[in-house]
Amino acid sequence: MNRKELYQQIQAKKSMLCVGLDVDFNKMPEHVKALANRGELALKGELYKGKARSIIEFNKAIVDATAAHCVAYKPNLAFYECYGIDGMRALDATVDYIRSKYPEIFLIADAKRGDIGNTAKMYAKAFFEEMDFDAVTIAPYMGADSVTPFLGHDGRWVILLALTSNKGAADFQYTQDAQGTPLYQKVLAKSLEWGGNADNMMYVVG
Repeated sequence: MNRKELYQQIQAKKSMLCVGLDVDFNKMPEHVKALANRGELALKGELYKGKARSIIEFNKAIVDATAAHCVAYKPNLAFYECYGIDGMRALDATVDYIRSKYPEIFLIADAKRGDIGNTAKMYAKAFFEEMDFDAVTIAPYMGADSVTPFLGHDGRWVILLALTSNKGAADFQYTQDAQGTPLYQKVLAKSLEWGGNADNMMYVVG
């Protein structure tokens, strides 16, 4: 999705709402958790059972209830990886459901990847080619070679962690150099040299 398409959706819905899809099985309503023990769910020729079924049904309900009001969905990978293959199958089915029913909505993989070289290239391939996300969150600590492999995919975005809102952000992000410039500002300035622009880079600014 390019910047123009995203902006058109924002204008049409008069919204910049992003809905997180961070699934905690233990916090689901009891009737949704119970689906894990009630047979299989068939979607596009695939069968889902156990926790995968509950997660998919839960996400479908949230997506259907919010699609008219939001412009983006943001699954956090940790909330799927923690359930092993069931969780990853549920994530794949969730992405496929959104793509098929609400193709105009921006999809963000909240993965906070940050490795270098061929590893970064493989992460980019995973999220953009195999899993079909529009964007992925990236930690820039290792520098340009942890970010640029993600910037070479047309219509796909990097969402770079610049300034986060957690308590530990003060440990590094506000640290100032001799000129009084905090680290997060240096991240913003330096990242603009990596080929990012308004069509393929966004920032987390908490």
